[in-house]
Amino acid sequence: MFLTIDTTDSRPIYQQVADGVKELIARGKLAEGTSLPPVRQLAADLGVNLNTIATAYRELQKDGLIEIKHGSGSVVASRKNTERSQEELLRPLRTALTELVLAGLSSSKILSMVVRELSTVAKDSK
Repeated sequence: MFLTIDTTDSRPIYQQVADGVKELIARGKLAEGTSLPPVRQLAADLGVNLNTIATAYRELQKDGLIEIKHGSGSVVASRKNTERSQEELLRPLRTALTELVLAGLSSSKILSMVVRELSTVAKDSK
C-alpha cells in the first residue's frame, strides 16, 4: 500500500491516511477483501504514532469502507456495505465547491477541475 504524509497539509495526519486509503479503494488499488497493513506496521512505515493509524482505521470503519477484525486485522469492506444517502455523499462535495467559489474561481474553471480530478480518482475503478 502506497501512502505518504504531507507535513505542509493542514489536514491532521490521521485524515491524510484515511483519505489516502479512500483514494486507493476508489481507484481499485485496494479491492474488496484486501488486507490492510497492521496498525503498528503502517505507523512504523509512515513514522507516525500508532494511535494516529488506529484513528484513521476507525474513521474508515465508521464510513463502512473497511472491516476491523480484532486479532486478525483489517480488510476492505464490500462496496455494498457503504450505502449512504445521496445527501450525505454530496455534503463534502458541496463544501469543496463552496471553497472554490469563495476563492473566486469561475464556474467553468471549477467544472474543469472537477472533471480532471474525477478522471484521476476514478481512473482504475469499475
